[in-house]
Amino acid sequence: MRRTRTGRALRRTGALLAAALLLAGTAACGTDGDDGEGEDHTYRSGTLRVLASSELADMKPVLDAAEKATGVAVRPTYAGTLDAVEQVASGKADAAYDAVWLSSNDYLRLRPEAGKRITAETPVMTSPVALGLRPEAVARLGWDPAKVTWAQVHRAVADGRLGYGMTDPVRSNSGFSALVSIASGLSGAQSALTDADVARATPRLKEFFAGQKLTSGSSGWLATAYARRSDVDALVNYESVLLSQPQRLTVVRPSDGVVTADYPFTTLTAARPEAKDAARRLTSYLRGAEAQRLITEKTLRRPVVPGVKPAKAIAADARRELPFPGSRSVADGLLDAYENRLRRPSRTVYVLDTSGSMSGERLERLKKSLTELTEDFRDREEVTLLPFGSSVKRDQVRTHRVDPKAPEKALDAIRADAGRLSASGETAIYSSLQEAYEVLGKGDTGSAFTSIVLMTDGENTAGVPASGFEDFYGKLPADRRSTPVFPILFGDSDRAELERIANLTGGRLFDATTGSLDGAFEEIRGYQ
Repeated sequence: MRRTRTGRALRRTGALLAAALLLAGTAACGTDGDDGEGEDHTYRSGTLRVLASSELADMKPVLDAAEKATGVAVRPTYAGTLDAVEQVASGKADAAYDAVWLSSNDYLRLRPEAGKRITAETPVMTSPVALGLRPEAVARLGWDPAKVTWAQVHRAVADGRLGYGMTDPVRSNSGFSALVSIASGLSGAQSALTDADVARATPRLKEFFAGQKLTSGSSGWLATAYARRSDVDALVNYESVLLSQPQRLTVVRPSDGVVTADYPFTTLTAARPEAKDAARRLTSYLRGAEAQRLITEKTLRRPVVPGVKPAKAIAADARRELPFPGSRSVADGLLDAYENRLRRPSRTVYVLDTSGSMSGERLERLKKSLTELTEDFRDREEVTLLPFGSSVKRDQVRTHRVDPKAPEKALDAIRADAGRLSASGETAIYSSLQEAYEVLGKGDTGSAFTSIVLMTDGENTAGVPASGFEDFYGKLPADRRSTPVFPILFGDSDRAELERIANLTGGRLFDATTGSLDGAFEEIRGYQ
């Protein structure tokens, strides 16, 4: 049951990519998940339509130089690796794109139906998975950064001496590579990662992921959240992302090996001959010495051409390349294990506007979105629906926990609760948020990823004002202030008001006015 539901969630991602448009403009440190649905994908001579890993937004200066040198323009659409693979495998990418440019083609090659749709693969640069630590944490642990192993990292985490953040492997290319690195390192696998390797490492993997303090659908938000949290010592991400952080980090590449992204520029088999020729000109330029120097200086990735030195910030010593899973079943099984058994569970309060303005089509969209979202809830997850109008509708507040032994019981109950929602009253946003924090405060906030999702179609018209909520939030204990609010812009809601809530609590605004409401709910899953 679990694997079936996880697989369904992965397939659903391909249909919900509109909401990911928000991530395209995020800073160069990386955004994971923007498909660009709604963009003009019409073929234009001299322009390559490229489905690209989100972190490649930082390649713009290099691509601008490439266009001047070759006459080939690149029109990127950003997506997470697993989203992009689904598009290629299904054939949807054939009409919209000429090439795909991911952090790695390893997962794509595990899909036979995807492999036959690609042709030339040209590695452009590399960046290994690494651990970025606050310098004071390195000193406290007494580590020599050049000699740290995954076993040492695991021991420090298991002993409670090291907390870290990592992006969600189901939605983030960097998170998936990090998961493979950790599983390979802790299993001692000497060849392609197998189910037996994962099973052997599971006890240590559980200990390791119990120390994960932050999760995120994007590297950019993860870095911002990390800066707010004194209890998070490290980030697991690509070396280039860690070196690009505004706060100085000591970058550790475990000496027993890492998984490395090689960013292969890959032409689709269905591309026009003219596009394939343009791709050859582009990749020839990108692998030239001038472009390789520009790449390493601008993006802090490693050059792939002999004779071009890495940027000064990049350590020159070599590391063993850890093995990637040998089959798709192993890769998907590792993702399923992470989601439902290895990682800390989630506790989320959905603060749902069911005021009078939500009546009719808007309320039906909300019910439909919540019903579809139940396909994506994980084992051990605690979900609270907290509808409000002029105040919290306490007779409709329900909390459900997804029992691994009988998950459908909770999921059916959540669907039933969603179906009973009704619209009435004014809009008490801030009073309802306060109550959501109180609900989460009644449980153990330290053992789960806690978050609040706020969906509203209007402005605050009842209950406490914004200033009252800010005063309330400021007086919360530090551990409860670490719970972010993720507002969804919907209907006639006030963007500035919702952005203030997100900024105050360390959350992030999601826009359902440019995409779908179910897409916004789905995208937030990477942050829970």
